[in-house]
Amino acid sequence: MKKEMPFEALPQGPDFPSFFAGGFECSTHVRRSGQRLDLVEATAHDRFADADYLRLQHEGLGVAREGVRWHRVEASPGKYDFRSVLPIVRAARKTGTRVLWDLCHFGWPDHLDLFQPEFVSSLARYGAAFARWLARETDEPGFFVPINEISFFSWASGDEGSMFPFATGRGFELKAQLVRAAIQTMEAIWSVEPASRFMHVDPIIHVIASPRHPEEKAAAEAYRMSQYQAWDMLAGHVWPELGGEERHLDLIGVNFYPQNQWFYNLRGHQRVRRFSPLSRKHPLYRPFREMLREIYERYRRPLFVAETGAENRLRPGWLRYVCQEVDAALAEGIPIYGVCLYPILNHPGWVDDRHCYNALWDYPDERGNRAIYLPLARELRRWRRHFERTKVGELLAAE
Repeated sequence: MKKEMPFEALPQGPDFPSFFAGGFECSTHVRRSGQRLDLVEATAHDRFADADYLRLQHEGLGVAREGVRWHRVEASPGKYDFRSVLPIVRAARKTGTRVLWDLCHFGWPDHLDLFQPEFVSSLARYGAAFARWLARETDEPGFFVPINEISFFSWASGDEGSMFPFATGRGFELKAQLVRAAIQTMEAIWSVEPASRFMHVDPIIHVIASPRHPEEKAAAEAYRMSQYQAWDMLAGHVWPELGGEERHLDLIGVNFYPQNQWFYNLRGHQRVRRFSPLSRKHPLYRPFREMLREIYERYRRPLFVAETGAENRLRPGWLRYVCQEVDAALAEGIPIYGVCLYPILNHPGWVDDRHCYNALWDYPDERGNRAIYLPLARELRRWRRHFERTKVGELLAAE
């Protein structure tokens, strides 16, 4: 049975300089071909970090999500070189931007095996080394995501086999491994920078049985509830032998996209040939505000919409929907500390290098100029004004 968190154990909300944030796609996983992705390099964000952060500043985005490319930092075991991060750190410092750092965003050095104990201890050592280095560069403690999307990561890399190392049938084993690694990394960082803060990011989903298959109702609900497993492990609510305690669950980051709701077991029915998410117009679509309320009532932790976005012409309408729902949740007293547009730069697709039009800014020209997608920019500006008028910060402080 899930334990209730005592009120006095609740962490304070983060002191973010803006309600909206920009997330830079930073995946570094390995394709089946053996090619390693590096989307920080592919989007030229590392070359044009100064200009990118000035763009954030101009649009009132005082918070960013970034990834430390572990495979570059620790190309040789135990030797850390943070030069690849330095341009981003300096650009953020110049513009007063608060950065949330992903330490492991689906990629790790070639000398490590994801399933072996050394992965856990290596992530912890590298995390502590980065936290120490970052504190020297910025004169303040960092804000970290130890492992991005533990639930999705363990499913894609350990169950479905669609992401490196393409394992199947090992999803729960991998989830436990990643939780253990996240906990040990937090402890290692706290040992060198005790004021460090942490966010644990995962998608929130809604999965239900199709009306045509009511016999799947219990299985669908069990699948839906599995989205909480990693957070429960981190908090020590289940599998306490992994080392989880309530203090390990700081800020919860929720990722929400148009494809995050669907009928259970669609691929198992012969007539269904491909995955098809529920439309927002579907009568069984669950409002985002209700999903936010459920997760807050379960954990009583500060929330942050860590990723949200859509492709092509759907971008402004999707942001409008998410902001309407967040606004409604805030009115209920749910402490939501921001919305991160993710990604903030268009990027090559993970699988096929297609040009993904899913962001506020496009690929750069040779001088680092990026065209802005004006319909999304207008929607963002409208909601920035709205949240500033409603004094979101005061509402959260009162909470």
